Amino acid sequence: MAKAPTSPALRERYDRRQAGVVTAAAHVFAERGYDQTSVQELSEGIGLAAGGLYHYFGGKEQLLIRICDQLMDPLLGDARKLAAGDGGAAERLRAVVRLWVAHAIEHRDHMLVFQQERHVIDHGDQWAEVRRTRKAFERVVEKLLDEARTEGAIDGDRRLLLAALLGMVNHTVQWYRPGGRLKPQQIADGYVDLVVGGGADPT
Repeated sequence: MAKAPTSPALRERYDRRQAGVVTAAAHVFAERGYDQTSVQELSEGIGLAAGGLYHYFGGKEQLLIRICDQLMDPLLGDARKLAAGDGGAAERLRAVVRLWVAHAIEHRDHMLVFQQERHVIDHGDQWAEVRRTRKAFERVVEKLLDEARTEGAIDGDRRLLLAALLGMVNHTVQWYRPGGRLKPQQIADGYVDLVVGGGADPT
């Protein structure tokens, strides 16, 4: 793996290209499977010369970690901002789930790879930061559910409701198709309504 440039202009270009490699690799892995894709096939799939992948990453596993980071880091940051905003807990929960669904659909390939490799991600020290980010996001949603229950907007076990939201949102990428009957925001509102029972204003 080549050392990143120190010049700000060159570093920006390097980081942008590296991010593009991550996105392209997510698409290749989503279509072919992570384990089934060799480094040579991956390089060809993302348009790099043989061995060019090692200019940006030490290997496939490091690239897989970056795919997970590219999926989870911005989602966690934006969700925290929405959760800390104004309004009732149910209203803020709706905003977070709208963000979550839209992000999952926009990063469909990343989501599919994450789901395919969940058995690997759940173990090993090298995945500790990915697991920490995932748990931190779940705590954001769980806290909003707790607040909404305190405010009387929902009734039920927060862990069960969290599991339901995780299952619904994560499964969205399996069936959603652009141009379908439901838009991402409508899907998110439908999920929230199942939890909140229409207690929050969907507008």
